[in-house]
Amino acid sequence: MNRADLINHVSTCTGLPKATAAKAVDAIEAKITEALTLREEVAIIGFGTFSTTSRPERMGRNPRTGAEVAVPASRVPKFKPGKTLKDAVKG
Repeated sequence: MNRADLINHVSTCTGLPKATAAKAVDAIEAKITEALTLREEVAIIGFGTFSTTSRPERMGRNPRTGAEVAVPASRVPKFKPGKTLKDAVKG
């Protein structure tokens, strides 16, 4: 499923026009992104929790030359699925 499929699904399920469904999907994405940039968690009960985690600086290798390169520390998004989602995927 891609973004267009998700918008079509939201439009079909809610009866909203596709343009309105696209705005709804955009609003959800924007709010989750905003919360994560503020280092807040976004918990959707049953679905999962979006959060951020820190990655420490480490040494990597340039695949072309084999030279060691310092990979700087960073913050990355993380998703932990909820029980309902895990159970649905399990089968």
